[in-house]
Amino acid sequence: MRRRRGVVAALVAGIASSLIVLGWHVLSAGGWTVWEALILACLAVNAPWLGLAGATGLIGFAIRMLSPDPLAAVLPVMRQPGWQEAAIGARTVIAVCVRCEDMEAVLPSLKRLLARLRASAASADRFRLAILSDTPDGATALAEAAAAASLAAGFPAGAVRYRRRARNSGYKAGNLMDFLDRDAEDEFLLLLDADSVMSAAAVTRLVRLMQADRRLAILQPTTCGHGATTRFARAFSLGQRHGMRIWATGQAWWQGPEGAFWGHNALIRIAPFRTHARLPPLPDGEAILSHDQVEAALLHGAGWAVRVLPDDVGSFERHPPDLLACLDRDIRWARGNLQYRYLLQRPDLGRVGRLQMVQAILHYALTPFWFALLPLAALNVATGGGEGTSRIWLLVLLAAGFLLLHLPKLAGHAEALLRPEPRLARLRKILGEIAASVAADAIMAAERTWLILAFAAGTPAGWDLQQRDGRSLPWGATARRLRFSMVVGLGSLALLSCGGLFPVLVTAPVWMPLLLAVPFVVLTADPAYATAEDVRSGSDAIRRSPRERPEPGRHPEPVPGEGVPGSEP
Repeated sequence: MRRRRGVVAALVAGIASSLIVLGWHVLSAGGWTVWEALILACLAVNAPWLGLAGATGLIGFAIRMLSPDPLAAVLPVMRQPGWQEAAIGARTVIAVCVRCEDMEAVLPSLKRLLARLRASAASADRFRLAILSDTPDGATALAEAAAAASLAAGFPAGAVRYRRRARNSGYKAGNLMDFLDRDAEDEFLLLLDADSVMSAAAVTRLVRLMQADRRLAILQPTTCGHGATTRFARAFSLGQRHGMRIWATGQAWWQGPEGAFWGHNALIRIAPFRTHARLPPLPDGEAILSHDQVEAALLHGAGWAVRVLPDDVGSFERHPPDLLACLDRDIRWARGNLQYRYLLQRPDLGRVGRLQMVQAILHYALTPFWFALLPLAALNVATGGGEGTSRIWLLVLLAAGFLLLHLPKLAGHAEALLRPEPRLARLRKILGEIAASVAADAIMAAERTWLILAFAAGTPAGWDLQQRDGRSLPWGATARRLRFSMVVGLGSLALLSCGGLFPVLVTAPVWMPLLLAVPFVVLTADPAYATAEDVRSGSDAIRRSPRERPEPGRHPEPVPGEGVPGSEP
């Protein structure tokens, strides 16, 4: 691992320094302006992040393309003979955390999963379900309890348990640890969110792998989207799936046993988790919101392995149906990630775990420096700067930044296009996803910048329930929500036009989405604007397929509705 991490560090340093040198070459032509100096400073701040994205993408793509068994290349336990045929000996509780959820949407997939896991006589008593509720008192709680009781009636006594807390202290992490402190009869726990769906084959594969590696505390597969009925959700799911496949492979190669934990669709060894993954209090007494990174770092520090299986077969989650829902989720994540700054000096956290927490902080903290490139460039053009800048080298710099930022996803798209499937139809979807993501990235950068500025000014952030279903967004309310993006887009266009057509065209992928943010968000969010193909291909894959695939080996064969890498569920 030391050698692998040295390779990554060298790649990151090389890419980042090359980008800074290229930026200096482009911006220094014709002398410096204050705006160009600030642009280079912003580029330098972001260069290590771009270098990490590029290095991880290159390594992940190389492994996916060159290794005869990419999964075993990053998960050594898969090289052990006989793990696929091992009997299921460990007792596993499937725990789903809910709060004010629509149980008619949550329970059917859990019922199917539990029934299929218990269908085998050899493992019937090895799996049970626990529904852990943080729903407040009221009609919703009563309906939730009735739905859970109805589900339990279809299984033997003890196979389904429903528990509701009166107070949701500690949020989801507190909910889970409260359950583990009171219930100690299982060895493993499969942690699901309310929108999670997993196949029995995927679950039994995780159990067999964890049985084979006694030092493994958490094993986390990647996930793909399901239930998408809007154009935004379809594009988001496609890009996330292809990008995560490459990113997770590259990251698993150099992080190894100190891997990431994303808080759901993960198998947990209960004993070390209960002992070592208790969240410490923050200095102000507030509960930690984004629990998963901290739990992983605590386990790393205690000598336990946390690993990622970069394969999403049979592992699903719901993605935001529209960009406003994505922004609402960002408020929760940003608030939680920025809390990590209070924990980085703790000696009980592993070094790689602390690095992951720094990455999580920088994911939001660097956004203003990235987004500032547009207004700074506009001010430079409007004040007569950049007259001596080489247009060719400027385009090279912009292309390099775009390529590095999106390299894992672009590499994932390339891998998908190399598969023996109808490439023309796939290419059309990929190009649509790239166009949509460029527009969404500009708006997200603007709104994240506004969010970070609001946090810095002391504006409190909420922790509201997630929006999971498609909806018709009102034009007026959407315009009020995105007014910062539109103002910056309009102001940038006005300043850029002072320099003629070239700067306007070069920066169009940024200012145009900002200026047209409202129609983009509204039209990609409304299910009424989705085509029949969108709705058909975005329907719940698991619900469309009653079949269960055979017990998987390293490369399980797909069945309809389960999804395989490179295809949409």
